[in-house]
Amino acid sequence: MKKIILMGRSECGKTTLTQALKGEKIRYHKTQYTNYFDVIIDTPGEYVENRVLGRALALYAYEADVVGLLISSTEDYSLLSPNITCLVNREVIGIVTQIDQPEGNPERAKEWLKLAGCSKIFFVSAATGEGVWEIIDYLKEDSDVLPWEKEVSGV
Repeated sequence: MKKIILMGRSECGKTTLTQALKGEKIRYHKTQYTNYFDVIIDTPGEYVENRVLGRALALYAYEADVVGLLISSTEDYSLLSPNITCLVNREVIGIVTQIDQPEGNPERAKEWLKLAGCSKIFFVSAATGEGVWEIIDYLKEDSDVLPWEKEVSGV
């Protein structure tokens, strides 16, 4: 499985998406530092919100195969600069989160991610599970056998 680093402002859903991708029960947890899991790196939102700390994200990106930029569909503005994806030499995907929220505007968030430089964009709701499987399928490599596939194939 390709390793992904999740980046976005505070409360955009990075840790919740991490829990959903890992198949865990969703519970609130404030990320205080960069968390490394098997194939997911979860970063604090303050790193995107603070110019000085933001430079660390480019360095952390070297630990991953894919960079995931997250924007919640409920955000009123984007903190991501136009064409920011050129700061890393990794594939960068966009992830619109909280698409199940009635006050959300997923299309606006999608446009902000496109402006930032993302060409591949996913729409997810960690609460309902919508879109989570598409990200897992995208990160899966040919040689990967996921836990639920082991039972079916008998591996």
